[in-house]
Amino acid sequence: MRATVIATFFGVFLTCTYTAKEATKKTKKAKLYVPQIDCDVKAGKIINPEFIAKCPPGCQDVKHRVYGTDIYASFSSVCNAAIHSGIIDNTGGKVLVQKVAGHSGYRGSFSNGVRSLSLPRWRESFLVSEGKPRKGVTYPSTLEYSSSKSTAVKSEPKKPEQDLKGTKSADVSNTSEKASDQGDTARKERQTTPVPTPGTEMATTTPTATTTTTEPSTTVPQPTTAPAAPRTTAAPAKARPGLHRGRDMGSSSVHPAYASVVAAAARQVQAAQGRGQNTAMEIDSWKPGLSLFDTGFSSKEELNPKPLESISQGNQNCKVDLSFLMDGSWSIGKRRFQLQKRFLGNVAQALGIGSAGPLMGIVQYGDDPSTEFNLKTYANSKDLRNAIEKIQQKGGLSNVGKALSFVNKNFFLDANGNRGGAPNVVVVMVDGWPTDRVEEASRLARESGINIFFVTVEAAAQSEKQNVVEPNFVDKAVCRTSGFYSINVPSWFSLHKVVQPLVKRVCDTERLACSKTCLNAADIGFVIDGSSSVGTGNFRTVLQFVANISKEFEISDTDTRIGAVQYTYEQRLEFSFDKYSTKQDVLNAIKRISYWSGGTSTGAAISYASEQLFSKSKPNKRKIMILITDGRSYDDVSVPAMAAHQNGVIAYSIGVAWAAPDELEAIASDPAKEHSFFVDDFDNLYRYVNQLIQNICTEFNSQPRN
Repeated sequence: MRATVIATFFGVFLTCTYTAKEATKKTKKAKLYVPQIDCDVKAGKIINPEFIAKCPPGCQDVKHRVYGTDIYASFSSVCNAAIHSGIIDNTGGKVLVQKVAGHSGYRGSFSNGVRSLSLPRWRESFLVSEGKPRKGVTYPSTLEYSSSKSTAVKSEPKKPEQDLKGTKSADVSNTSEKASDQGDTARKERQTTPVPTPGTEMATTTPTATTTTTEPSTTVPQPTTAPAAPRTTAAPAKARPGLHRGRDMGSSSVHPAYASVVAAAARQVQAAQGRGQNTAMEIDSWKPGLSLFDTGFSSKEELNPKPLESISQGNQNCKVDLSFLMDGSWSIGKRRFQLQKRFLGNVAQALGIGSAGPLMGIVQYGDDPSTEFNLKTYANSKDLRNAIEKIQQKGGLSNVGKALSFVNKNFFLDANGNRGGAPNVVVVMVDGWPTDRVEEASRLARESGINIFFVTVEAAAQSEKQNVVEPNFVDKAVCRTSGFYSINVPSWFSLHKVVQPLVKRVCDTERLACSKTCLNAADIGFVIDGSSSVGTGNFRTVLQFVANISKEFEISDTDTRIGAVQYTYEQRLEFSFDKYSTKQDVLNAIKRISYWSGGTSTGAAISYASEQLFSKSKPNKRKIMILITDGRSYDDVSVPAMAAHQNGVIAYSIGVAWAAPDELEAIASDPAKEHSFFVDDFDNLYRYVNQLIQNICTEFNSQPRN
């Protein structure tokens, strides 16, 4: 009996095991189908927050533009970005794309045969990695593309003057019901978490985007009350090289080695920041409360916190975020190193350090750079001067190029006290000349918006010039070669004489050329066709187009300014450049523009805009005219347009429906193909918002430096 029961039980067990195995086989996932995309597809065009796609061969082409390094703006080509990052090559392949939030700055670089461009800001970003599915994430076999406008459209009856063209009307105030061409959908809820670095294990939950509309808030970091611990990078004693400047070398001091746990912590921090992804930024909160990656370490400055004596408001007429690159090489010697520290202390005193004024940090360089303290460590001049006095010489060569790369990637981060609204300034102290090349590192730093100054002491004598690695290194490095960004001092003993001249220059924010970007350094005048053929409904669509462009710029009385002219046979100044100084006021003013109706005298309108708008533009602003018309002009446009071009106006022309292509080209600046656009219907204007801004930024980045 017992044997029968055991046999029965064993049979049932085998049956269940077999059934379970068969069920498991049946429930195995089907092989992932990877959709293919074209070379020109931009990440913002695809709605899916995370997807795998296959890129075809031949995408490595300059026409497929890429913005950023490691983190890319969403109007970059997905495939060319993947080539730039090294995920695939020009033969194509599979790419994993993850959408993240907009970034405060995108750094251009040359990598894997692709030149990416810089961009100060964009609303959405993406990361690319090897095209392998992450555990637990379900990927779409068909990609969902954005094909509708960023603005909702309300239909209204056609009016008699609209019968010339098939028209639709749009409500300029309704701005958030449909998705845009570049992913400007109803904004997802966001939470602030660090950006995942390549190779970091991310959340395994299938992402689901929310649709709650929230504007990300802008928080100005305040200085903390914890000063920095000493450098966490240890500099062991080295034999002093003999090829660089050999003055006063007998008594230089070497930075002591610190505890291994501190060094290990610093290495972990630096590893987590790798490949340029150094800025903690907002990402789409696909699953609330989910942290994508956490190093488990605090920043260097929090390893040994000490209370500050006080927090000062500082000199509010000099709001800059300033980094000094301090020469700690062997060539400077102990005595001159002390003179350099005294100079930096005097500069700190003259600046008037404070939370509402200038903030200052120091990076010392030799063979390798290391941060002595960052922007948020000290909030008054007294504490800062005391900290400078305690700095120990690092030693080594004068690798300035390496130091500039370090600052560009690691120093001006929100976590280190970067305030966003204050210009970023680097002052490089150099004894003699650098022992590495500075040109490429400087260019990348400038493209990131960093203003570079050089203070060179005791330049190379005629007999020493053969030892200089890179002749004219200062002109290759600074923001402008006019002399404003460079000071040469004949001797360390006369360095004190340039304290006030240097302070005056770094505080002159109007002349800090590298802080000027394509989004904050223009006077933009819209010239709007209000003729009868446009019609009331389409005119509202044009105004929405104008608003969508305007809201992408940083608008204030010192940044980008907006003006508008409407024309028919006659012209009307809707508002001038100095009328409104906030973005919301400008958008409200655009919304209030009333439709005029009449004929079409585009040439006269260009002349009127030149006289009433651009003649009153600020000298340091780029003058940009954006003209929108739907038909051929009753007067000549070529002569007024040529006059505007000669007066420095950069003209973009947008034609709709019956606009004449020859007139659009005559109005546009050279090359016409990059400054003129044509759409067959008013409802398609929205498609050119991103392209127009992209062209404006590309042109800005290509400006000569001198």
